[in-house]
Amino acid sequence: MPAPRTLAELEADALRDLELTAHPREPWLPPQRIGGAPILDVLIIGAGQCGLAVAHALKRDRVDNLLVLDRAAHGREGPWTTYGRMRALRSLKDQTGPDLRFPSLTYQAWHEAAFGREDWERMRWIPKELWNDYLLWFRRVTRIPVRNQVEAGAISPARTDAGLPALRVETSEGPMFARKVVLATGQEGVGHWWMPEHLAALPAAFRAHTADDIDFRALRGKVVAVLGAGASAMDNAAVALEEGAAEVHLFCRRAEPMVVQPYRWLTFAGFLRHLGEMPDEWRWRFMSYILGLREGFAQDHYDRVMKHANFTMHVGRPWESARIEQGRVVLGTPSGEFRADYLILGTGVRMDPAARPELAHCAHNIAQWRDRYTPPPEEANPRLGLFPYLDQNSAFTEKRPGETPWIADIHLFGIGTTMSFGPSGSSINAMAISAPRLAAGVTRGLFAQEMPRLYAELRAYDMKQVEIDPARLARPGLAAE
Repeated sequence: MPAPRTLAELEADALRDLELTAHPREPWLPPQRIGGAPILDVLIIGAGQCGLAVAHALKRDRVDNLLVLDRAAHGREGPWTTYGRMRALRSLKDQTGPDLRFPSLTYQAWHEAAFGREDWERMRWIPKELWNDYLLWFRRVTRIPVRNQVEAGAISPARTDAGLPALRVETSEGPMFARKVVLATGQEGVGHWWMPEHLAALPAAFRAHTADDIDFRALRGKVVAVLGAGASAMDNAAVALEEGAAEVHLFCRRAEPMVVQPYRWLTFAGFLRHLGEMPDEWRWRFMSYILGLREGFAQDHYDRVMKHANFTMHVGRPWESARIEQGRVVLGTPSGEFRADYLILGTGVRMDPAARPELAHCAHNIAQWRDRYTPPPEEANPRLGLFPYLDQNSAFTEKRPGETPWIADIHLFGIGTTMSFGPSGSSINAMAISAPRLAAGVTRGLFAQEMPRLYAELRAYDMKQVEIDPARLARPGLAAE
């Protein structure tokens, strides 16, 4: 069957596929109210690829009374047009993602309809700007309701007029109410972008995190030092070089840079679907090894910096100290001091629920892995112990049971799920498995809350599907005519 030749044809195919697979069609969640006002069944915070994937999965399960919020303007959700400084996605181009394996909703289908099959065959990696365009198209075609430029704040418990559990979410547009909340707030969703204390103490004019809004043109003619040898650090080094930095030096604490990408190994259904069902010791063992390796950079990223003669990679040279001297940064390293005009820190995120405004009322009681599992000494890693310990519904669990039971209605879909489920909320090619799993966790909770009403409905259900002729029934004790 030939592929659609235009986006209009593809959209028609996508809408038909969604209609053909819409079973079951009957709604099963009646409207709920608080103080007489209608409330949402699910509020999703974050309209990037994770939020869209979960919304799509929930709509397939007839959870239609949902809304997605994002603090960014339309088209600026996620990293693709902001701090993501790669040229292309690091995942293979034929991956599935938020499409949840609907062929007409895949990136490949969109790309071929927009640019032609030959262009798809020539392309090696998906340009990040095109991925952003695809996500906006996907959101429109699947009719996911999104409200942009709305900031979400603290979540607290509430009750519907019928006495069912609900949540109140403070927002920049006033309070909103929902029975379930999904946090799809990206890399820093359960913490914050982190840098070592001795570097954070430097004046902001001398340093930035790779996630910050950096004026790279201001670095023209400067000596730039980049900390970290992961993909983001390499991307930022490349942009600094391309914008005319005099020298760029990338510092890696390892004796050898990481050249293996463990996320390529784990992309199979057994791992992605079932790691979260395994005993804690195996979940910890797998993910502590993978996260200990860190995410490596690809050949294209390396080639991008190495074509510049003014780029140097330093290995086995961490930054042990830093000070400002005569308008420059002086870095202390095991092999002597190094002077730079500006620092870019590719030091990732740190899990810290207290750093999130959404969790202001419950952060103190969110269980972390260190509260539930003690690894053997050879596998110990305090940084990983800070990850939230999630239940099978990808919801927060209590450190002290009974203090904040309502956090079971706050579900997480982002990098914070990594220790509990693997890269389910941070990897595009895991979404076809992980987004429906999270949606099932949400609907499981909604069904459990509705069981008394549903049982009463079942008992009252009397819709006949057959009309019986009583005259044709033979009953015991009656003589046959």
